[in-house]
Amino acid sequence: MPRRGEFRVSVSKDYLVFASAHFITFAGHRCEGLHGHNYRARVTIEGALDEESWFVFDFVILKKIMRRLCDEIDHKVLLPLENPKIQIAEDGESVNVAYEGKPRYVFPRRDCSLLPVPNTTVEMLAELLAIRVRTELETMGARGLTAIEMEVEENFGQSAVYRVRLP
Repeated sequence: MPRRGEFRVSVSKDYLVFASAHFITFAGHRCEGLHGHNYRARVTIEGALDEESWFVFDFVILKKIMRRLCDEIDHKVLLPLENPKIQIAEDGESVNVAYEGKPRYVFPRRDCSLLPVPNTTVEMLAELLAIRVRTELETMGARGLTAIEMEVEENFGQSAVYRVRLP
């Protein structure tokens, strides 16, 4: 009998977290100070059931992908590479950060995660993680998936969700 509804699976575990430092720029000429959050991630994948396994996607694989992605930015300073107000320059083992041309921070390179985002807001982190999950799934040849939704919580009760439809 054909199934008329849609299926989705979600993964949200105690270990899908990352404690990271960041700062964001605001409209006008404001840049907040460096601070940190204990972020939590949840991913939801929608799609058709695999006709052999009867699931949308293997939880074990999805948890491994998410854990690795969270671990990559855990205990790092998150720096946006696409923000026109922030200049980031690698200098040997250091990363120099300037805001509107004025020196602001120098960090050890090993403590930084240079991200292809315009700002390290929770919205941009949710989009970045969703894109990275999508890339992983495409690389492994996952089939029948129709959407990925990523939620990143930066504080209890304070989160952003990014959803992307898949072709």
